[in-house]
Amino acid sequence: MTAARLASLASQLPALRLLTDPSDLEHYGRDWTRRWTPAPLAIALPASVEEAQAVVRWAYENDVALVPSGGRTGLSGGAVAAHGELVLSLERMNKVLAFDAVDRTLTVQAGMTLQAVHDAAGQHGLIYPVDFAARGSCAIGGNIATNAGGIRVIRYGNTREWIAGLTVINGKGELLHLNRGLIKNSSGYDLRHLIIGSEGTLGVVVEATLKLTDPPAPSQVMLLALPDMTALMHVFALFRARLSLQAFEFFTDVALRHVLAHGAQRAIDGDHPYYVVTEFDADEEAALAVFEQGMEQGWIHDGVMAQSDAQAAALWRLREGITESLASHKPYKNDISLRISALPGFLAEIQALLGEEYPNMDVVWFGHIGDGNLHINVLKPATLSDADFIAQCDVVTKHLAQTLQQHGGSISAEHGIGLVKKPYLESTRTAEEIALMRGVKQVFDPKGLLNPGKVF
Repeated sequence: MTAARLASLASQLPALRLLTDPSDLEHYGRDWTRRWTPAPLAIALPASVEEAQAVVRWAYENDVALVPSGGRTGLSGGAVAAHGELVLSLERMNKVLAFDAVDRTLTVQAGMTLQAVHDAAGQHGLIYPVDFAARGSCAIGGNIATNAGGIRVIRYGNTREWIAGLTVINGKGELLHLNRGLIKNSSGYDLRHLIIGSEGTLGVVVEATLKLTDPPAPSQVMLLALPDMTALMHVFALFRARLSLQAFEFFTDVALRHVLAHGAQRAIDGDHPYYVVTEFDADEEAALAVFEQGMEQGWIHDGVMAQSDAQAAALWRLREGITESLASHKPYKNDISLRISALPGFLAEIQALLGEEYPNMDVVWFGHIGDGNLHINVLKPATLSDADFIAQCDVVTKHLAQTLQQHGGSISAEHGIGLVKKPYLESTRTAEEIALMRGVKQVFDPKGLLNPGKVF
């Protein structure tokens, strides 16, 4: 069956690059979750929209499931191919197609990395402002599929705010040109925004027109040491009121311990429960005044302001290096979101829950406090098997999802639902919403072949 299907695809598209080597199947069939054994049918690497469209049409005619694939840096199993799906990798479609100086847009193929997009925008004296640590390996198509956020959401918002137009292939292989770069367009439903955040279940993004903007004003970076979570919220309110923030990121002492062990350099002496890396438009006098006020209130115990670009990068590494420093510990990850005003009550409740449920495990907190997005990483003890560890964490996540529901939060802030969070979707969405979402899926993908088993 496998040989016949691949022969059929190869005969229809003789120029298509197809990979079937076991090492390629493993590499392209998984994402960063590493929970599922990759088992794709093959890897198709189209070099053009026409070739990608032909692959999707072939899949529709032959009832072959497809998993769209970008950089596979996802953390929810959204790019996993474990049941004989054909992986449709966009990595060869990685070029800039057009720059428009008047519209300030950059049109790119979906396989382009976020770093390459940054570089291309910079060549024109502009920026694409969405940014996060995986910039060198994540693909813009995957960013769109998960509505990626990152470290500067407080200033610029999520990916959704920066997409002017999309070219998408739906489940039948039809090509859709969504919004076409228009600023105003009230001609019916904006299907572009259905595709953004849909995790490849409605269509394959092949091209994107991105909005660009001016580089920010010169900035300063500061690292703060704080005594507790209550102080963290006070400091955020203080800094947001008095400074023009670009980023406000926090992490715990446990996170710092791991990132230091991974090669980062300590910037503040002593041990403190919480830390913040914040970046703001340069105003040293105002920043020092705010810092002193925080010290006087007892909300800040210590701090350092970067005096060079190199020192600023070193301070940012303390936050951005956390995920990589935890990878060898096989962390169980929760990526949650709440209204900022709901954070204090939720945190008091959830910290008690996690302390009770994980008394002998490292629980690493970090995240984007300025937009209500928290990352909770539970590290696997060496004495527990992978299966037993995940089973124990899944039980706790059920309680976490229930608590989030009570506080009006979401079980997924920016990583998507994928495979990992499917059991908890109902904590965030009502039955009526999920039914409508399934209906949308049916329209875009009548046979259910696009990224099957994800989200629902």
